[in-house]
Amino acid sequence: MNAGRSVASGLARARQRIDVADAALLMQHVLGRGPAWLYAHGDVALAPEAEARFEALVARREAGEPVAYLLGRRGFWSLDLAVTPDTLIPRPETELLVEQALARLDPALALRVADLGTGSGAIALAIASERPEARLVATDRSEAALAVARANAAGLGLGERVEFRAGDWFAPLDGERFDLVASNPPYIAEGDPHLEQGDLRHEPPAALASGRDGLDAIRSIVEAAPAHLVPGGWLLLEHGHDQGPPVRALLAAAGFVDVVTVVDLEGRDRVGAGRRPGGGTEGVPKGGW
Repeated sequence: MNAGRSVASGLARARQRIDVADAALLMQHVLGRGPAWLYAHGDVALAPEAEARFEALVARREAGEPVAYLLGRRGFWSLDLAVTPDTLIPRPETELLVEQALARLDPALALRVADLGTGSGAIALAIASERPEARLVATDRSEAALAVARANAAGLGLGERVEFRAGDWFAPLDGERFDLVASNPPYIAEGDPHLEQGDLRHEPPAALASGRDGLDAIRSIVEAAPAHLVPGGWLLLEHGHDQGPPVRALLAAAGFVDVVTVVDLEGRDRVGAGRRPGGGTEGVPKGGW
């Protein structure tokens, strides 16, 4: 980029190479300004250092790196979270899992919640932000991901409410029982061509793929979950759009009741849920889902 180029001309050139919205986000990041400022100050000249930084980010985005990793941030629920290549990028569809968890958690009770495979901490922190009385434990086998999650919790003032533990799924929770367990585990089939496309190429493979049919992690979680749930406790799992029937079958085979598949805003199967029998919370939450 030539020295002295304006904000508008820099954006115009970038838009020939990458998505319009991505170009704007990268320029906002470089300048530390919001979208309204960019719109009103398109004729402002870019400092050489800012031009160089913007050009470098555009080149990396053009090569396929996710915008979230370039910015180091991603919005999820009502939270602004740090993300790195060590964590899965939180996605809007996972907010349905949070909604379903909140529907089953009485805000007046000090309920215990586990988030398995927490990554950046998105699910656990979103639940903690909405249920002040709840106490959460979040697990992940990646120490690097846990470092990001702990930093996010501290930055949001939730560090005292969410405990992070290293280990695979339930391994760090031996002997403990919870009112609700939630997880967004890997559920893409190994060898799926989507793993070589878009942002997925740059995300942690272990957070994406799980066995020939994508269900290995879900099988492990469902099998172990009854020993970690109180009577009446819920297990909630995000899964792929074509995995509703097999996930329901796995939950039913493990003895869960009130088994249901919840669809997302596009009408696709997205969250599987089942309740451990017993307890005083029979049936679906008040108001359904």
